[in-house]
Amino acid sequence: MRNYPLILLSITLAIAGCSGEVYLRDGVTDGDTFYLAERALTDTDPVLQSWVTYSLGRSACQLQIGGENPARESSFACEITARRLLLDTWLEQQAENPDLHDEYLDELSSVQTAGYLKEYVARNFRKRHWESPEDLDRPGFKKWRRSNLQGHKPQTRIIGSWNYARNVTRK
Repeated sequence: MRNYPLILLSITLAIAGCSGEVYLRDGVTDGDTFYLAERALTDTDPVLQSWVTYSLGRSACQLQIGGENPARESSFACEITARRLLLDTWLEQQAENPDLHDEYLDELSSVQTAGYLKEYVARNFRKRHWESPEDLDRPGFKKWRRSNLQGHKPQTRIIGSWNYARNVTRK
């Protein structure tokens, strides 16, 4: 699998950004460390590995943003970058095996091919605090979406979880 070095680099970046402290906000602990599901390391399913790339890209970006609790951080830049990594990996997998299909990933690929990935992310995943690009073609995307994405359901499949490193006190 050609994207294996990218996955290892992403894991290294995610681990390097982690501290041993527990992040707490409003009494809820989400964690300071993104843990990859064991399955991500052993299952070579192309759809799964595409979502692993997304998960690692997004979590590494969250760690770069930092803040009180990286697990709760997000930005338009993080989401669009993670979705592009998802598609890069998926398209690479399809190039190796043209018979591969996944309804969501194929539809997302058509969004990118049409030039509306930024609009798609802004419409479907936007958070109130995000700063969206000013050059979004919302009317063009709306028209295109009506013809090309009927019944489409946006998805996010995180392959891993945010937890916290245990605080161990030595006596």
